[in-house]
Amino acid sequence: MMDSVSGTSAAVADKRVNQMQICRAEYRAIGRFVEQLRPTRQSMKTLQTQFPHLPPSTLLSIFSQEYQKRMKRSMPRHHAPDVIKAYYQRYRSEAKTRPSAPLLLELAHQVDLSPALLARLMVECFLEERQASVAASRHVLNNMLREPYLIPDLLLAKHVEQCTVNDCCYGPLVDCIKHAIGLEHEDLLRDKLRETNLSFLDENQLRAKGYDKTPDIILEVPIAVDGHIVHWIESKASFGDDHSHHTYLNEQFWSYCNRFGPGLVIYWYGFVSELDCQRERGILLRDGFPSDIVSLCQGPARSRV
Repeated sequence: MMDSVSGTSAAVADKRVNQMQICRAEYRAIGRFVEQLRPTRQSMKTLQTQFPHLPPSTLLSIFSQEYQKRMKRSMPRHHAPDVIKAYYQRYRSEAKTRPSAPLLLELAHQVDLSPALLARLMVECFLEERQASVAASRHVLNNMLREPYLIPDLLLAKHVEQCTVNDCCYGPLVDCIKHAIGLEHEDLLRDKLRETNLSFLDENQLRAKGYDKTPDIILEVPIAVDGHIVHWIESKASFGDDHSHHTYLNEQFWSYCNRFGPGLVIYWYGFVSELDCQRERGILLRDGFPSDIVSLCQGPARSRV
């Protein structure tokens, strides 16, 4: 897990174009390697040792995406009622004999399930056990996962907290970090646009004007990047792999093209290089803010720094 969100802007600002693009074959090699890893800090250290030429943030993004795919494939097995009951009974039994051990973390690793997802299942079982006639509301469940001290069982609360703190892919802590990093990169994009004296409307301004489903930035005056016209910019604080990129294409990017014209997508943590194949159809990919911007009304745009 990223130790903190602070300092991300400085690290991102120094990244250069093409530094984090990798070919599909290398991405698949990374994917095969992470199949054996668990969502822990030690796993990230192992991954960085194996692929030292890639930034830790890029490897974390790739690992997170591949791990989430793995969890989705295994969900039917873990969510079978008899399986969930067996997990809970096993936890309760061991909690009596080894209360100080990280029981849920151990169980999650043994059955290859995200610790945060297992913690959620265990809290659901606990609430059902206490309130057999009333199903636990999603609101109550989510509050207990965000603030484990709300769980009446103090031992379970401790084990749930261990799971959420030690899971780098799922859980309320990860959700908060991802949200903060996404906002930070959007701020970075706006700062870069201001430095190059480009006039634009951001997502909040567009929504205030009545637009829905908009890119992060619409340029009031189009620019050219690498010889391609750009009317809008979308910021993605993640790595662009085949699955995520094609999902974005279908759910966002083609719609933006149809409404606003050609645009630029920035995958701040890199992308599979073969995906940058839609330029003639209006979608250009970059892994950082472009330095070769030409304003269509003023000529080359220059940064003040």
